[in-house]
Amino acid sequence: MQIVQAVDRLVSAINKLMLFVGSLALVAAAVILSYSVVSRGLFQATTDWQDEASVFCLVGATFLCGAYVQEIRGHVGISAISTILPKALNQIRVILVDVISCAFCAFFAWKSWSLFDEAWVEGQVSSSSWAPSLWIPYGMMALGMSLLAVQILLQVFGDFSKSEKVN
Repeated sequence: MQIVQAVDRLVSAINKLMLFVGSLALVAAAVILSYSVVSRGLFQATTDWQDEASVFCLVGATFLCGAYVQEIRGHVGISAISTILPKALNQIRVILVDVISCAFCAFFAWKSWSLFDEAWVEGQVSSSSWAPSLWIPYGMMALGMSLLAVQILLQVFGDFSKSEKVN
């Protein structure tokens, strides 16, 4: 269990770093979009790169912060079922949901890493005139989903240790 706790502390630190990076990405997206509005309104300047840059920032913020949200169990959950189930049955439900969620996130991460690799090897770029490399958003998706899968896996270990204490 000490290894799991050490990994949990490491992942928690990484999650906090990703939260900081995601916060910077949100601020960057807000600045970019504000600049876009002002430059279009005042100077009638074309701003095709700003939309794509802000989308990249938002993709990064969304995926990179997902594991932190899961760590604090900050996602929206429906508690109606948990209040009516007996404690032991509810613990089984929690474990089952976490295992299924982990499997989904691991699959999503695997597919994202495949997209990242393909974009990196083939030098894929977006179809806009700015043409940024597509490995950037794919890499953020892959890293974020990998962190989320690891975070859920750690919570599954925690779920099992809690269920052993209940029994």
